[in-house]
Amino acid sequence: MLQPRLAGRYAKSLIDLALEHNQLEAVHADMLFLQSVCKQSREFVSLMRSPIVQADKKLAIIEAIAGNKISKLTNSFNKLLVQKGREGIFTEIIAAVIEQYNKIKDIHQVKLTTAQPISAELRASIENKLKTETGLANIELETVVKDELIGGFVLEFDNNLVDASILRDLKDIQKQFRNNEYVRNIR
Repeated sequence: MLQPRLAGRYAKSLIDLALEHNQLEAVHADMLFLQSVCKQSREFVSLMRSPIVQADKKLAIIEAIAGNKISKLTNSFNKLLVQKGREGIFTEIIAAVIEQYNKIKDIHQVKLTTAQPISAELRASIENKLKTETGLANIELETVVKDELIGGFVLEFDNNLVDASILRDLKDIQKQFRNNEYVRNIR
């Protein structure tokens, strides 16, 4: 169950506490680590959301996985989440913390989807072009490869979508043929 408002509130409290203790960078690194754990293990996420597993077992599992890899502040925050019964939205809270950190540091998430993997120089070229065209100073570029695009790219950033893929062009042509737009223009 998605609860973005609740996750945002918990994230804000952690960010505020991290700022107060000058540990913002450490907490951000901890959240990136925990996010990678969640992405790599669906079982871990399912376990955190399970109402059957007892809270003390969940806390023991988090401590076994994270151990000394996260700061004391993040570890205490995780204990609080489990005590309050909010571990079910653990992944949402992690995403909200990272999102709020990016807002504080003015980092913009950009997702580039292509049909083929891109080279390092093309990636750098795209980042530079984005910086000059959009005025965004800090860009975090994520690249994804999807064969179904056939060619071209799809670029997503700040609620903007630039779809310059061949798949999109083919769908547009297919739509035009369904609507018979060319037949009406001939008459």
